[in-house]
Amino acid sequence: MIAVRKPGLLSTIQDLGRNGYQKYGVIVSGSMDPLAHRIANMLVGNEENEAVLEITLIGPSLEFQETTLISICGGDLSPSINGKPVPLRRSLLIKAGSVLTFGGCRSGCRSYLAIAGGFNVPPVMNSKSTYVRAGIGGLNGSSLKEGDVLESGTIHKKSEDIIEYLLPYLEGNDFTEIDWSISSEFISAYQQKKSIRVIPGTEYELFSAESREQFFNKSFKVSAQSDRMGYRLEGPSLHLESPLEMISEAVAFGTIQVPSNGNPIILLADRQTTGGYPRMGYIATVDLPLLAQAKPGEELTFNRVSHDVAQELYIDRERQLRQLHQGITLKFNS
Repeated sequence: MIAVRKPGLLSTIQDLGRNGYQKYGVIVSGSMDPLAHRIANMLVGNEENEAVLEITLIGPSLEFQETTLISICGGDLSPSINGKPVPLRRSLLIKAGSVLTFGGCRSGCRSYLAIAGGFNVPPVMNSKSTYVRAGIGGLNGSSLKEGDVLESGTIHKKSEDIIEYLLPYLEGNDFTEIDWSISSEFISAYQQKKSIRVIPGTEYELFSAESREQFFNKSFKVSAQSDRMGYRLEGPSLHLESPLEMISEAVAFGTIQVPSNGNPIILLADRQTTGGYPRMGYIATVDLPLLAQAKPGEELTFNRVSHDVAQELYIDRERQLRQLHQGITLKFNS
């Protein structure tokens, strides 16, 4: 059991999305940073799709009423347990009665808290992800509120092995941690200057030559009018060579649409199911975690890549994650 003392700015339960229902008008939702989500679950012995707590900019204060295995990945929001700083990207065993809090935002803007067994909330259309606008998923279809109580699910054998490994070191401490951390290749996504790889979109060639040149050679700023549905960008105005009437089509995480005002919008986890604006490009899947950690006011630049290169980058990242999963398993079984 975990008692919510303070809810934070926007703390929601998310898994990897409500997939398979867009044709019915139901959005996908899910974690904004799937890389941090998956690694956090690996570190506590969960399946990678298990629900975690996505914490945005200002984190909550959580009282753990039972000794619990946790991990925190993603952006650095200065986590601490009973006032003692907590490392990121490690397996942590936190003692019953201890309080986890988050402070200032050092890097990135979204942090992910995984607990062994995941969060015990009822799935809606095969997903525990919270979609606040529709009031579905997560804990009562809402972000965390003061006084909420979170329950963990049934833990797996992998989680039990990690707990058994860490338990002897917990005596006399509020928490204990593994003595190794995740490779730096998995944290480059939180650098301050963000260069995002983009595949040219379906209507890319219909934009003016000047707009195409500016998109890949100028910087854009993430507007304050941004959320989990989409990042609105401020920068050079992009326009088609000539007016175009379009039929709405399905959109994906990372689709870059350009409405008539010329300011691009990058569609994100809570995107609508279809869109009718011309598409300048698509964010390469491997760079979605980097994008998800961009705060309002930060600058983005875009680099053009081919579909084949984006696929190779994705396959390489998946290969690295499989190796990481195997390495973690071996560490606790040795």
